[in-house]
Amino acid sequence: MKFIHISDVHIGAKPDSNYPWGTMREKEILSSFNGIIDICNEKDIDLLLISGDLFHKQPLIRELKEINYSFEKLLKTQVVLIAGNHDYIGARSNYIDFDWCNQIHMLMEEDMDSIYLENINTEVYGFSYHRRDITEPLYNKARPGCEERINILLAHGGDEKNIPIDKKAVGSNGFDYVALGHIHKPELFGGRMAYAGSLEPLDKNETGSRGYIIGEITKENETSHIQIQFTPHSVREYVKVELQVDPGFTNGGLMDMVKDKIKEYGDRNIFIFRITGFRDEDISFNKEDISSLGNVIEVIDETVPDYDFEALYRENQDNIIGMYIKGIQEQSQKDNEVITKKALYYGLEALLGAKVR
Repeated sequence: MKFIHISDVHIGAKPDSNYPWGTMREKEILSSFNGIIDICNEKDIDLLLISGDLFHKQPLIRELKEINYSFEKLLKTQVVLIAGNHDYIGARSNYIDFDWCNQIHMLMEEDMDSIYLENINTEVYGFSYHRRDITEPLYNKARPGCEERINILLAHGGDEKNIPIDKKAVGSNGFDYVALGHIHKPELFGGRMAYAGSLEPLDKNETGSRGYIIGEITKENETSHIQIQFTPHSVREYVKVELQVDPGFTNGGLMDMVKDKIKEYGDRNIFIFRITGFRDEDISFNKEDISSLGNVIEVIDETVPDYDFEALYRENQDNIIGMYIKGIQEQSQKDNEVITKKALYYGLEALLGAKVR
Protein backbone atom coordinates (compact mmCIF):
# COMPACT_ATOMS: atom_id res chain seq x y z
CA MET A 1 0.00 0.00 0.00
CA LYS A 2 1.55 3.27 -1.14
CA PHE A 3 0.66 6.44 0.74
CA ILE A 4 1.40 10.13 1.05
CA HIS A 5 1.07 11.92 4.36
CA ILE A 6 0.55 15.69 4.52
CA SER A 7 -0.50 18.04 7.28
CA ASP A 8 -0.97 21.68 8.21
CA VAL A 9 -1.66 22.92 4.70
CA HIS A 10 -3.45 25.97 6.16
CA ILE A 11 -5.38 26.86 3.02
CA GLY A 12 -6.52 30.48 3.36
CA ALA A 13 -3.48 31.64 5.33
CA LYS A 14 -1.73 34.79 4.09
CA PRO A 15 1.89 34.70 5.27
CA ASP A 16 3.94 37.89 5.01
CA SER A 17 0.93 39.88 3.82
CA ASN A 18 2.76 43.19 4.42
CA TYR A 19 5.66 42.32 2.12
CA PRO A 20 5.85 42.54 -1.69
CA TRP A 21 5.88 38.76 -2.12
CA GLY A 22 3.01 38.34 0.35
CA THR A 23 0.34 38.62 -2.34
CA MET A 24 1.62 35.36 -3.84
CA ARG A 25 1.85 33.28 -0.67
CA GLU A 26 -1.86 32.46 -0.31
CA LYS A 27 -1.93 31.24 -3.92
CA GLU A 28 1.28 29.25 -3.46
CA ILE A 29 -0.23 27.37 -0.51
CA LEU A 30 -3.13 26.27 -2.69
CA SER A 31 -0.76 25.48 -5.56
CA SER A 32 1.32 23.26 -3.28
CA PHE A 33 -1.79 21.36 -2.24
CA ASN A 34 -2.89 20.85 -5.84
CA GLY A 35 0.61 19.66 -6.59
CA ILE A 36 0.07 16.84 -4.09
CA ILE A 37 -3.03 15.77 -6.03
CA ASP A 38 -0.92 15.57 -9.20
CA ILE A 39 1.79 13.57 -7.41
CA CYS A 40 -0.80 11.09 -6.11
CA ASN A 41 -1.90 10.44 -9.69
CA GLU A 42 1.62 10.32 -11.11
CA LYS A 43 2.91 7.90 -8.45
CA ASP A 44 -0.20 5.70 -8.33
CA ILE A 45 -0.73 6.44 -4.62
CA ASP A 46 -3.34 4.34 -2.79
CA LEU A 47 -3.94 6.58 0.22
CA LEU A 48 -3.56 10.28 1.04
CA LEU A 49 -3.47 11.02 4.77
CA ILE A 50 -4.18 14.57 6.02
CA SER A 51 -3.54 14.88 9.74
CA GLY A 52 -5.32 18.14 10.51
CA ASP A 53 -5.41 21.85 9.66
CA LEU A 54 -6.12 21.45 5.97
CA PHE A 55 -7.59 24.96 6.35
CA HIS A 56 -6.20 27.90 8.30
CA LYS A 57 -9.58 28.48 9.96
CA GLN A 58 -13.03 26.95 9.84
CA PRO A 59 -13.61 26.73 6.08
CA LEU A 60 -16.22 28.57 4.05
CA ILE A 61 -18.55 26.55 1.84
CA ARG A 62 -16.89 27.92 -1.30
CA GLU A 63 -13.47 26.84 0.03
CA LEU A 64 -14.73 23.32 0.67
CA LYS A 65 -16.19 23.15 -2.82
CA GLU A 66 -12.89 24.23 -4.39
CA ILE A 67 -10.91 21.61 -2.46
CA ASN A 68 -13.50 18.95 -3.19
CA TYR A 69 -13.08 19.76 -6.89
CA SER A 70 -9.36 19.13 -6.52
CA PHE A 71 -10.02 15.83 -4.75
CA GLU A 72 -12.27 14.76 -7.61
CA LYS A 73 -9.19 14.73 -9.86
CA LEU A 74 -7.71 11.79 -7.96
CA LEU A 75 -7.70 8.75 -10.21
CA LYS A 76 -7.41 5.98 -7.58
CA THR A 77 -6.22 7.59 -4.35
CA GLN A 78 -8.51 7.50 -1.35
CA VAL A 79 -8.25 10.29 1.23
CA VAL A 80 -8.66 10.18 5.00
CA LEU A 81 -8.54 13.45 6.93
CA ILE A 82 -9.26 14.97 10.32
CA ALA A 83 -9.89 18.53 11.49
CA GLY A 84 -7.16 20.11 13.61
CA ASN A 85 -7.10 22.96 16.10
CA HIS A 86 -7.29 25.64 13.36
CA ASP A 87 -10.13 24.16 11.29
CA TYR A 88 -11.88 22.45 14.23
CA ILE A 89 -15.51 21.41 13.89
CA GLY A 90 -17.45 24.04 15.80
CA ALA A 91 -21.22 24.14 16.23
CA ARG A 92 -21.67 25.97 12.92
CA SER A 93 -18.79 24.37 11.03
CA ASN A 94 -19.32 23.92 7.32
CA TYR A 95 -17.64 20.53 7.61
CA ILE A 96 -20.91 19.31 9.11
CA ASP A 97 -23.07 17.74 6.41
CA PHE A 98 -20.69 18.71 3.60
CA ASP A 99 -21.04 16.27 0.71
CA TRP A 100 -17.51 15.13 -0.12
CA CYS A 101 -16.80 13.20 -3.28
CA ASN A 102 -16.72 9.41 -3.00
CA GLN A 103 -13.00 8.91 -2.34
CA ILE A 104 -12.92 11.29 0.66
CA HIS A 105 -13.37 9.96 4.20
CA MET A 106 -13.39 12.50 7.01
CA LEU A 107 -13.24 11.20 10.59
CA MET A 108 -15.73 13.69 12.00
CA GLU A 109 -16.28 12.33 15.51
CA GLU A 110 -14.89 13.91 18.68
CA ASP A 111 -13.93 10.48 20.00
CA MET A 112 -11.69 7.86 18.41
CA ASP A 113 -13.20 6.46 15.21
CA SER A 114 -11.92 4.56 12.18
CA ILE A 115 -12.57 3.83 8.52
CA TYR A 116 -11.71 0.49 6.92
CA LEU A 117 -10.64 0.65 3.27
CA GLU A 118 -11.17 -2.90 2.14
CA ASN A 119 -9.49 -2.69 -1.27
CA ILE A 120 -6.13 -1.84 0.38
CA ASN A 121 -6.77 -3.74 3.63
CA THR A 122 -6.11 -0.57 5.61
CA GLU A 123 -7.88 0.83 8.65
CA VAL A 124 -7.25 4.45 9.57
CA TYR A 125 -7.97 5.65 13.11
CA GLY A 126 -8.41 9.18 14.40
CA PHE A 127 -10.81 11.92 15.44
CA SER A 128 -11.38 15.59 14.71
CA TYR A 129 -10.97 18.56 17.01
CA HIS A 130 -14.30 20.00 18.11
CA ARG A 131 -12.72 22.86 20.06
CA ARG A 132 -9.60 24.94 19.70
CA ASP A 133 -7.60 23.55 22.63
CA ILE A 134 -7.49 19.97 23.92
CA THR A 135 -5.13 19.39 26.82
CA GLU A 136 -5.78 15.69 27.49
CA PRO A 137 -3.27 13.11 26.06
CA LEU A 138 -5.97 11.31 24.09
CA TYR A 139 -3.70 9.32 21.77
CA ASN A 140 -1.51 7.60 24.34
CA LYS A 141 -3.86 4.64 24.85
CA ALA A 142 -5.14 4.34 21.28
CA ARG A 143 -4.82 0.82 19.87
CA PRO A 144 -5.87 -0.82 16.59
CA GLY A 145 -8.58 -3.47 16.56
CA CYS A 146 -7.47 -5.95 13.91
CA GLU A 147 -3.83 -6.93 13.60
CA GLU A 148 -4.29 -8.52 10.15
CA ARG A 149 -5.00 -5.09 8.66
CA ILE A 150 -2.61 -2.26 7.94
CA ASN A 151 -3.40 0.05 10.86
CA ILE A 152 -2.69 3.78 10.72
CA LEU A 153 -3.31 6.46 13.34
CA LEU A 154 -4.01 10.05 12.27
CA ALA A 155 -3.03 12.33 15.16
CA HIS A 156 -2.93 16.11 15.50
CA GLY A 157 -1.12 17.58 18.49
CA GLY A 158 2.06 17.38 20.50
CA ASP A 159 2.14 20.36 22.86
CA GLU A 160 0.49 21.34 26.14
CA LYS A 161 -2.58 22.98 24.59
CA ASN A 162 -3.05 20.57 21.72
CA ILE A 163 -3.18 16.93 22.82
CA PRO A 164 0.18 16.15 24.42
CA ILE A 165 1.67 13.04 22.82
CA ASP A 166 3.92 10.48 24.49
CA LYS A 167 5.66 9.31 21.32
CA LYS A 168 7.16 6.25 22.99
CA ALA A 169 3.73 5.10 24.20
CA VAL A 170 1.94 5.81 20.92
CA GLY A 171 4.75 4.23 18.91
CA SER A 172 4.44 0.97 20.84
CA ASN A 173 0.64 0.67 20.59
CA GLY A 174 0.59 -1.55 17.52
CA PHE A 175 0.02 0.89 14.66
CA ASP A 176 1.90 0.26 11.44
CA TYR A 177 2.24 4.01 10.93
CA VAL A 178 1.40 7.11 12.99
CA ALA A 179 0.75 10.18 10.84
CA LEU A 180 1.32 13.23 13.02
CA GLY A 181 0.21 16.81 12.45
CA HIS A 182 0.28 20.21 14.21
CA ILE A 183 4.07 20.66 14.47
CA HIS A 184 5.13 22.42 11.28
CA LYS A 185 8.68 21.09 11.21
CA PRO A 186 8.97 17.67 9.53
CA GLU A 187 10.45 14.95 11.70
CA LEU A 188 10.62 11.15 11.51
CA PHE A 189 10.60 8.94 14.61
CA GLY A 190 11.89 5.40 14.32
CA GLY A 191 10.51 4.68 10.86
CA ARG A 192 6.85 4.23 11.89
CA MET A 193 5.89 7.71 13.07
CA ALA A 194 6.39 11.13 11.52
CA TYR A 195 5.37 14.76 11.51
CA ALA A 196 4.88 15.64 7.86
CA GLY A 197 5.22 19.31 8.73
CA SER A 198 3.50 22.07 6.79
CA LEU A 199 3.46 21.99 2.98
CA GLU A 200 4.61 25.62 2.88
CA PRO A 201 6.42 27.56 5.61
CA LEU A 202 4.07 30.03 7.23
CA ASP A 203 6.37 32.50 9.00
CA LYS A 204 10.02 33.46 9.28
CA ASN A 205 10.61 31.08 12.18
CA GLU A 206 9.80 28.07 9.97
CA THR A 207 13.19 27.75 8.33
CA GLY A 208 14.30 24.70 6.36
CA SER A 209 12.55 22.38 3.92
CA ARG A 210 8.80 21.80 3.96
CA GLY A 211 6.94 19.07 2.09
CA TYR A 212 5.34 15.64 2.57
CA ILE A 213 6.01 12.06 3.68
CA ILE A 214 5.80 9.32 1.06
CA GLY A 215 5.81 5.69 2.10
CA GLU A 216 4.88 2.10 1.41
CA ILE A 217 3.59 -0.55 3.80
CA THR A 218 3.37 -4.28 3.16
CA LYS A 219 1.84 -6.68 5.67
CA GLU A 220 1.81 -10.48 5.83
CA ASN A 221 0.78 -12.67 8.76
CA GLU A 222 0.43 -9.65 11.07
CA THR A 223 4.00 -8.55 10.32
CA SER A 224 4.40 -5.26 8.50
CA HIS A 225 7.29 -3.65 6.68
CA ILE A 226 7.37 0.07 6.06
CA GLN A 227 9.55 2.51 4.19
CA ILE A 228 9.03 6.26 4.57
CA GLN A 229 10.90 9.35 3.48
CA PHE A 230 10.43 13.09 3.63
CA THR A 231 10.22 14.85 0.26
CA PRO A 232 10.67 18.65 -0.08
CA HIS A 233 7.79 20.27 -1.91
CA SER A 234 7.40 23.94 -0.95
CA VAL A 235 7.61 26.78 -3.44
CA ARG A 236 9.79 28.81 -1.05
CA GLU A 237 11.81 28.43 2.12
CA TYR A 238 12.76 30.85 4.85
CA VAL A 239 16.55 30.89 4.93
CA LYS A 240 18.68 32.27 7.77
CA VAL A 241 22.10 33.44 6.60
CA GLU A 242 24.94 34.78 8.71
CA LEU A 243 27.08 37.48 7.09
CA GLN A 244 30.49 37.59 8.78
CA VAL A 245 32.25 40.91 8.28
CA ASP A 246 35.53 42.49 9.33
CA PRO A 247 36.67 46.14 9.69
CA GLY A 248 37.57 46.23 6.00
CA PHE A 249 33.95 45.83 4.88
CA THR A 250 32.03 48.71 3.33
CA ASN A 251 28.33 48.90 2.52
CA GLY A 252 29.16 48.04 -1.08
CA GLY A 253 31.09 44.94 -0.06
CA LEU A 254 28.27 43.81 2.19
CA MET A 255 25.70 44.34 -0.59
CA ASP A 256 27.77 42.16 -2.94
CA MET A 257 27.93 39.45 -0.28
CA VAL A 258 24.12 39.55 0.09
CA LYS A 259 23.64 39.27 -3.67
CA ASP A 260 25.90 36.21 -3.76
CA LYS A 261 24.00 34.55 -0.92
CA ILE A 262 20.62 35.17 -2.59
CA LYS A 263 21.96 33.65 -5.79
CA GLU A 264 23.44 30.68 -3.88
CA TYR A 265 20.25 29.81 -1.97
CA GLY A 266 17.74 30.79 -4.68
CA ASP A 267 16.02 34.09 -5.28
CA ARG A 268 12.52 32.68 -4.69
CA ASN A 269 13.37 32.03 -1.05
CA ILE A 270 12.77 34.47 1.80
CA PHE A 271 15.82 35.59 3.75
CA ILE A 272 16.74 36.54 7.30
CA PHE A 273 20.24 38.04 7.27
CA ARG A 274 22.28 38.34 10.48
CA ILE A 275 25.39 40.50 10.21
CA THR A 276 28.12 39.61 12.72
CA GLY A 277 31.75 40.53 13.37
CA PHE A 278 33.63 43.80 13.78
CA ARG A 279 33.14 46.79 11.50
CA ASP A 280 35.00 50.01 10.97
CA GLU A 281 33.82 52.48 13.60
CA ASP A 282 33.06 55.01 10.84
CA ILE A 283 30.84 52.57 8.90
CA SER A 284 27.12 52.10 9.50
CA PHE A 285 25.48 49.31 7.49
CA ASN A 286 22.27 50.29 5.67
CA LYS A 287 19.67 47.61 6.39
CA GLU A 288 17.08 49.17 4.07
CA ASP A 289 19.43 48.81 1.10
CA ILE A 290 19.94 45.14 1.94
CA SER A 291 16.17 44.59 2.18
CA SER A 292 15.74 46.01 -1.33
CA LEU A 293 17.88 43.28 -2.90
CA GLY A 294 15.25 40.51 -2.83
CA ASN A 295 12.79 38.72 -0.57
CA VAL A 296 14.44 39.91 2.63
CA ILE A 297 12.12 39.79 5.62
CA GLU A 298 14.61 40.77 8.32
CA VAL A 299 18.14 42.15 8.68
CA ILE A 300 19.76 41.85 12.11
CA ASP A 301 22.92 43.87 12.66
CA GLU A 302 25.00 42.45 15.50
CA THR A 303 28.29 43.99 14.41
CA VAL A 304 30.59 45.73 16.83
CA PRO A 305 32.63 48.86 15.95
CA ASP A 306 36.36 48.17 15.90
CA TYR A 307 37.21 50.97 18.35
CA ASP A 308 40.79 52.00 19.09
CA PHE A 309 40.40 51.34 22.79
CA GLU A 310 43.96 52.42 23.65
CA ALA A 311 43.36 55.85 22.13
CA LEU A 312 39.99 56.14 23.88
CA TYR A 313 41.62 55.25 27.18
CA ARG A 314 44.33 57.85 26.78
CA GLU A 315 41.69 60.48 26.05
CA ASN A 316 39.46 59.47 28.97
CA GLN A 317 41.74 57.98 31.64
CA ASP A 318 40.60 60.53 34.22
CA ASN A 319 36.86 59.85 33.85
CA ILE A 320 34.38 56.98 34.08
CA ILE A 321 34.99 55.95 30.46
CA GLY A 322 38.67 55.40 31.14
CA MET A 323 37.92 53.56 34.39
CA TYR A 324 35.52 51.26 32.51
CA ILE A 325 38.02 50.48 29.73
CA LYS A 326 40.74 49.72 32.30
CA GLY A 327 38.44 47.44 34.32
CA ILE A 328 37.33 45.44 31.29
CA GLN A 329 40.87 45.08 29.99
CA GLU A 330 41.98 43.72 33.35
CA GLN A 331 39.14 41.20 33.14
CA SER A 332 40.29 40.21 29.63
CA GLN A 333 42.98 38.01 31.15
CA LYS A 334 40.16 35.56 31.92
CA ASP A 335 38.13 36.02 28.71
CA ASN A 336 38.89 35.83 25.00
CA GLU A 337 39.40 38.88 22.80
CA VAL A 338 35.96 38.74 21.16
CA ILE A 339 34.13 38.74 24.50
CA THR A 340 36.31 41.57 25.77
CA LYS A 341 35.70 43.71 22.68
CA LYS A 342 31.96 43.17 22.89
CA ALA A 343 31.90 44.07 26.58
CA LEU A 344 33.89 47.21 25.86
CA TYR A 345 31.64 48.09 22.95
CA TYR A 346 28.32 47.72 24.76
CA GLY A 347 29.58 49.58 27.79
CA LEU A 348 31.02 52.40 25.72
CA GLU A 349 27.81 52.69 23.70
CA ALA A 350 25.93 53.29 26.95
CA LEU A 351 28.55 55.62 28.38
CA LEU A 352 28.95 57.65 25.22
CA GLY A 353 25.21 57.80 24.61
CA ALA A 354 25.65 56.35 21.13
CA LYS A 355 23.00 54.36 19.32
CA VAL A 356 23.58 50.72 18.41
CA ARG A 357 23.28 50.54 14.64
